[in-house]
Order: sequence, then structure tokens, then C-alpha cells
Amino acid sequence: MINLDITLLIQLVNFLIVLVGLNALLFRPIREIIKQRQDKMSGLLGDAEQFVGSAEAKLKNYEAALTEARKNATAEREKVKEAALVQEADILAKANQEAQAVISASREKVAADVAKAMETLKGQVGALAGKATAKVLG
Repeated sequence: MINLDITLLIQLVNFLIVLVGLNALLFRPIREIIKQRQDKMSGLLGDAEQFVGSAEAKLKNYEAALTEARKNATAEREKVKEAALVQEADILAKANQEAQAVISASREKVAADVAKAMETLKGQVGALAGKATAKVLG
């Protein structure tokens, strides 16, 4: 049978003293350390999320800037290409005009040379005809 005497009361008081002592010396500091770690981890997690958000925003800005730069480069390339085509057309037109001028000048020179040669030959035809007649006659 169980004796309910003063030792039970002493054991109960002893248990409560140990419980209060352990709570004050062990459990409360451990709970504080755990709470501090949780607070620190949640703060670090918040910082990490903020960093990720900032990195994503910067990445979006970078991609937008890159897209804009590519679009500008394409527009500039097209503009330069069109200018080059216009310049090419001008150069070809000038070259064609110069070629036509050279051809015209060459034709005029050839015509002048032919006319000069004809004049020379006309002048020599009479003399050659006289020589040929003299040889044939005698």
C-alpha cells in the first residue's frame, strides 16, 4: 500500500524546486537561443528573398535593355544599309555617266581619226590614181 506521509510532500517540493531551477537555468535560455536563431533565420530568409527579387528585377531590366539595344542596332544596321544602297546607286550612276562620257569621247576621236584618214586618203587618191594610170599606160 502507498504511504502518504511527509516524504511525498518533500518529494513534491523538491520536484518543483528542480523544475523551477531547470526552467530558469536550462529551458528558458535554450528557448531564447532557439527563438534568436529562428528570428535570425527568418531575417536571413527575408534578405535572401529580397536579394532574389532584386536580382530578378535587375535581370528583367538587363533583358529589356538588351532587347532595346538589339532593336536599336537592327534599326541602325538597316539605316546604314539603306545609306550604303543609296551611295552605291550614286556611285554606279556616276560611273555610268563617266563611262558614257569616255565612250562618247572615244567615238568622237575615232570619228575624227576616220575623217582625218579619209581626208588623207582623198588627197593621196589623186596621186595614186595618176601613178597607176602612168604605169598602166606606160
